[in-house]
Amino acid sequence: MLTEEYVISDEQIKLYHSQGYIGVENVLSDEEVNDLRRVTSEFIEKSRAVTESDDVFDLEPEHSPDNPQLRRIKNPFKQHPVYNASLHHERILAIVSQLIGYGLRCNGHKLNLKLDKLGSPVQWHQDWAFYPHTNDDLLAVGVAIDDMTTENGCLMVIPGSHRGKIYSHHQNGIFIGAITDPEFKPEGAVPIELKAGGISIHHVRMLHGSAINTSDEPRRLLLAQYCALDAWPIITLGKANEALEQFKGEIVQGELTSEPRLTKVPVRIPAPGSGDGKPTSIYHQQLELENPTIEIKDSQRVT
Repeated sequence: MLTEEYVISDEQIKLYHSQGYIGVENVLSDEEVNDLRRVTSEFIEKSRAVTESDDVFDLEPEHSPDNPQLRRIKNPFKQHPVYNASLHHERILAIVSQLIGYGLRCNGHKLNLKLDKLGSPVQWHQDWAFYPHTNDDLLAVGVAIDDMTTENGCLMVIPGSHRGKIYSHHQNGIFIGAITDPEFKPEGAVPIELKAGGISIHHVRMLHGSAINTSDEPRRLLLAQYCALDAWPIITLGKANEALEQFKGEIVQGELTSEPRLTKVPVRIPAPGSGDGKPTSIYHQQLELENPTIEIKDSQRVT
């Protein structure tokens, strides 16, 4: 049975379902936050030896050995046990279970960094556009390694947008990971500001993005995408048996079900992509966006 300190209130649960997001303070201890900071600093140091983005490091265009500028660690839960501990953190799982049920799977994870006076923006998008499922009981948890403020580029969301339409993320017939629909306007956007050790949670259909870090403080956010176990991906790549084994390997808690829950949800298929075969991320996809809503520096357009 969950103890009171591990659960969120009925009011917070209602807020998540009505607004599509919540912020929860004091989820991780100071010791856990310090461990995350230490390991992340070690990865920044390792990135000095990397000259271009690869399967682990996603680099800012101005990155150099003398001035390492790392903007993403890919698949961090596979890179270090300290990161992996966050995926299985008792308090995080308890909170997520209150929102989408006990059976959980993780279908993606990353650590996004915005170093001081830097940090590539993330244009407005919906996670659902990247990986539609048979139902939308999916969410993303962001673990705040640093204080998250408007000045250092914290996550911005549009409350209630998880109940609206799925916007086009295609440009000239290619999926580019950012909203291209001319009808979209980021009206009513609010920041999710948190102290280090807190977590943000946003629904998979939530409209969200983040701006450049204009402060002297870093903003490092560890993100995990959790799915209800009866939410099955609509589109998979590779052979059926290989896809099933991958699905099983993503289970965090609970037992596999072979009966997907089907609900009436709007879907757009995230294909075709650019198909250049290089290691990529949302930053690379969004470089081609012709009319960015969030300001981007000219230097950050360099590939």
